[in-house]
Amino acid sequence: MRILVIDDEVQIRKLLQLTLESEGHQVFQTVSGQEGLKMCADCPPDVVLLDLGLPDLDGLTVLSEIRKKSQVPVLILTVRGDEAIKIEALDKGADDYITKPFSSPELSARIRAITRRHSSHATSLESSVYERGRLKVDREAHRVWIDGVDVRLTVT
Repeated sequence: MRILVIDDEVQIRKLLQLTLESEGHQVFQTVSGQEGLKMCADCPPDVVLLDLGLPDLDGLTVLSEIRKKSQVPVLILTVRGDEAIKIEALDKGADDYITKPFSSPELSARIRAITRRHSSHATSLESSVYERGRLKVDREAHRVWIDGVDVRLTVT
C-alpha cells in the first residue's frame, strides 16, 4: 500500500516509515498540510496518516480538503486526546483516530481495519476499476497494474 504521512514530528515520521516499510508499504511523508494536499492530488495514496498540529494548516482543515476530493481512508494520529476534538475529526470524515504515544502493532491493525472497511465499501459502489486479461486500471486512483505489478505512471 501507498501510505502518506502528514506530520511535523521528525521522530514520528521516522518511526512510521520504519514500521510501515518493514510491512511492505511504500511511505511518503511531508511536514506541511499544503504539501500533503498536493501529494494526495498528484499521486493518490491508499491511506493517509494525518497529524492535527501542522505548521501551516490545522489538520482538520487538511481533512476537510481531502474529503472534498477523495474518500481515501484517513487515520488521525495526534497528541490531542480531547473527546470534543476526536468527535469533530470523526464527524468531518476521519476513518479512525489514535492519540500519541501509540503502539506500532495497534497502528498496523487499525490501518488494516480501515482499508478492509474501505475496500468492502468501494466494491459495493459502482466500480472505477477496469480489468481485462493481465491489465487492471483503477480510473479513480489513477493506477495501473499488469500481472498484479504496479505500473508507475507520470502525471501526464
